Amino acid sequence: VQLQASGGGLVQAGGSLRLSCAASGSTFSRRAGAWFRQANGKEREYVAAVSWSGGSQYYAAPVKGRFAISKDNDKNTMYLQMNSLKPEDTAVYYCASAPLSYSGSYYPREYDSWGQGTLVTVSS
Repeated sequence: VQLQASGGGLVQAGGSLRLSCAASGSTFSRRAGAWFRQANGKEREYVAAVSWSGGSQYYAAPVKGRFAISKDNDKNTMYLQMNSLKPEDTAVYYCASAPLSYSGSYYPREYDSWGQGTLVTVSS
């Protein structure tokens, strides 16, 4: 599965952005998905995950209640709706895909397909 992330940009604190992750290949509908992010000088961190069907969502504590992950298997696309953005959300955001048995995982090593990353910058 090949993934391509898009939708990043510059937004003021309190604003919203929606990231998209377009997948190629018919197997994406049977795979789990997730978003990770990496800020300058920091390690890549888990943001949110979604089950293969899109029916279950999981969130890291810093984004819970502000971000929403979803998966549209008809469109082979995963989304991350980000609301109430904060300067500390500034990072490169990566989408990732894993075999369905890893649904909800927050370990990057369990994801075997990665998008190229899209930069989100939140100004104060």
